Amino acid sequence: MVDGRIIDETIIKPLILYPEGQSELTLHRKENRVSLLMEKGVFTAAAKETTRMGEAVSGVLEGDTALFIDECTAVLVLNTRKYEGRAVSEPVTESEIKGPRDGFVENIQTNAALIRRRIKDPGLRFDKMTIGARTQTTVCVSYIDGLTNDKLIGEVKQRLGRIKTDGVISSEEIQELIEDTPYSIFPGIHNTERPDKVCSALLEGRVVVLVDNTPFVSIIPAVYWEFFTSSGDYYSHFIYSSFIRWIRQLALFISISASSFYVMLTSYHQEMLPTVLAMKISADRAGVPFPAFLEAVIMELIIEIMKEAGLRLPKPIGQTVSIVGSLVIGQAAVAAGLVSPLLIIVIAVAAISSFSIPNFRMSNAFQLLRFPVLAATACFGLLGYLACVIVVLLRLMSMRSYGTPYLAPVIPFDKSGQKDVFVRAPWWKMDWRPRFLKAKEGRRQAPNLRPKPPPKG
Repeated sequence: MVDGRIIDETIIKPLILYPEGQSELTLHRKENRVSLLMEKGVFTAAAKETTRMGEAVSGVLEGDTALFIDECTAVLVLNTRKYEGRAVSEPVTESEIKGPRDGFVENIQTNAALIRRRIKDPGLRFDKMTIGARTQTTVCVSYIDGLTNDKLIGEVKQRLGRIKTDGVISSEEIQELIEDTPYSIFPGIHNTERPDKVCSALLEGRVVVLVDNTPFVSIIPAVYWEFFTSSGDYYSHFIYSSFIRWIRQLALFISISASSFYVMLTSYHQEMLPTVLAMKISADRAGVPFPAFLEAVIMELIIEIMKEAGLRLPKPIGQTVSIVGSLVIGQAAVAAGLVSPLLIIVIAVAAISSFSIPNFRMSNAFQLLRFPVLAATACFGLLGYLACVIVVLLRLMSMRSYGTPYLAPVIPFDKSGQKDVFVRAPWWKMDWRPRFLKAKEGRRQAPNLRPKPPPKG
């Protein structure tokens, strides 16, 4: 945890080469010997004087060096930290074709530097606090002073300050302790490992929380629509980015509804199918021993097991096993007459569609939601499906994230906020920050920035 070179050059060597030597320290008043060394410039600026033993111990536990002087009540704590960690690399969970390739790492100082490198505003703040009686984990609340709403900053700090626990290992622990809806499967706090996304959030007037030893940074507050946007949307043409956002919404609908529609159409509403297709499905299911609902549940569980196994297997063989396993199991299940071929297609399309959601936590939420929707559809058909969808919508409408409506700016409707929800408006149209954040400065850029061709002649 310490750098031996720094100790040699900034502590041992200055003491050996100190010109006045021991005589001046001996003649000087005992209680001021530490101050004398500081005034004479024996050590570097990365040193502080303290009379509290707890502060000195905390420094040593973080990799600092404490220098004790005989018959002196004060202690010098010198910064000699050197943590081993991985270098800045491309984010693993949020890879993009365009955009920067750097991602957060486990070192909070490095993460703060990645943010400061992009935002050189002197108002950018990193308010440090320590959480965890045993781990003494460093947590930073970051915001732009003069832009971010003071009530939001105070609320975040108040929730963090009331955490009393033995230890904090990851940012996910902090999120569960400070979010508004701890029992909801929908995430109330957005997390990311991309510095560009964090900087965009800060420039909108949000608060971010950095936790040492984790590469994920929390963004507060979070709204539902942000989980379906990616950094790549802002590095592509706005027409293409808007098209991709609609594709994601379609993929979300497919991932939730595909297996439910299969059960609904085969068990309750066969009249909604074309005659030829209905006869084909009936012929394929003639030898299947299970009802459509049980058939769909079994395949959904198999897909989830294979996904989990693919994550745990060694990387060189994980993808191979997943692909081969899917082909072999699917083909064998159809050949044995346990499932219909159409269900294999439906489940595969639903599984692939779920991966189009950019945020992993939101993707997991909708994967869990597939099972109650499937059960309601199996019990009551179309009415059960619609009832389940209405319940989910009501739940989303009732949620808040630090006082911000979860479905803002759609519910409640804000016309100016629609420029970055279902479509991505061009940059020259997004003059204002989101109103639901209540930032101190609403305007983010000058008006009338639309590019125009030069006048003729």
